[in-house]
Amino acid sequence: MSVSKTRPIRVVVVDDSAVVRRMVSDALNAENDIEVIGTAGDPYQARDRIKELKPDVITLDVEMPRMDGITFLGILMRERPMPVIVMSSISAAGSQVALEALRLGAVEVLAKPGGAYSFGDLGPRLVQAVRAAAIARLRPAGSAMPPLAAPATPPSLSPAPIPAFPPPRLVAPPPLPTLSGPSDIRRLILLGASTGGTEALRDVLTQLPDGLPPMVIVQHIPAGFSKAFAERLNGLCAFTVREAKHDELCEPGLALVAPGDFHLLLRWTERGYRTVLNSGPQVWHQRPAVDVLFKSVPSPLSRHVVAGVLTGMGKDGAEGLRRLNDAGALTFAQDEASSVVYGMPREAWEQGGADEQVALDDIPRHLLNLCAQRATRKAHVVA
Repeated sequence: MSVSKTRPIRVVVVDDSAVVRRMVSDALNAENDIEVIGTAGDPYQARDRIKELKPDVITLDVEMPRMDGITFLGILMRERPMPVIVMSSISAAGSQVALEALRLGAVEVLAKPGGAYSFGDLGPRLVQAVRAAAIARLRPAGSAMPPLAAPATPPSLSPAPIPAFPPPRLVAPPPLPTLSGPSDIRRLILLGASTGGTEALRDVLTQLPDGLPPMVIVQHIPAGFSKAFAERLNGLCAFTVREAKHDELCEPGLALVAPGDFHLLLRWTERGYRTVLNSGPQVWHQRPAVDVLFKSVPSPLSRHVVAGVLTGMGKDGAEGLRRLNDAGALTFAQDEASSVVYGMPREAWEQGGADEQVALDDIPRHLLNLCAQRATRKAHVVA
């Protein structure tokens, strides 16, 4: 989506609650670079607003009358792809709906306020999400689950050309390399991501084999959604993925995802790395923050680390990746062409923290090659 720098980002707010529509509109209209140009109380009204007003971004509730937001999102992404920020309740069912929305092509998911006085810090997060959505490149909907059936009389939306990713590769890549040899408890894989990261991480992790060094992941995600995200990955990956708990041992074949609204750090022990969770101040307007995780690794152990920054808005992770790289870690950043938002990877690259820029499709192979280099370097040292 290309938005002119000479005019504000034009937003349509879709929610069946008049209170939420007002709160969201007030928060966005308070920014000089964002303008709410219309609102809608259900998908059929949203259809008319989109056709008439041609917004840059829409915010979409998932629980609405006449048609649920997920069904409408599926139709919208098929007929007129555009940046969508989904607002979902923090519940087991709501978390699953949020992940389905991301699979269908939503740029971001935010926790919906529960009442007139529970807006909390959603305002700044919403503003940041709209700015990220306005510059996002749309990616094809995932294929992990079958598409939802459309209603008998779906709303019609006029197609419009929107910049998007090229179609997926049709030729199967060669087999990924395998890792062998004794494990070293100092070896570690660290990944950080934000906007577009849930699907990017799925694409990467589902291509990796079991038996890798411990993996620790920070994805910018609202509190309450991270557990469902980890559980979904666990059902798709060859290794165990779960939401991190406090004081948990990082083990080979285990990937830990930072819980929403908690920073995840690591501390070194004689048995390996253990997790530390805290609710300290936000870093780069985020909690969890990638920089907090990366900077928690002791410098003498960094030469055993492989770390990467994937798609996302902002600068989080750039400083920490540079610190790891300076201390001997093997590092990379996702390239611009395959990033939904080339913000965090660009900062990591421009600040000198990444050794290479890598396309999303190539990250699984690249990650395994870096892990193999770490193992080979260790073998040489021992010899």
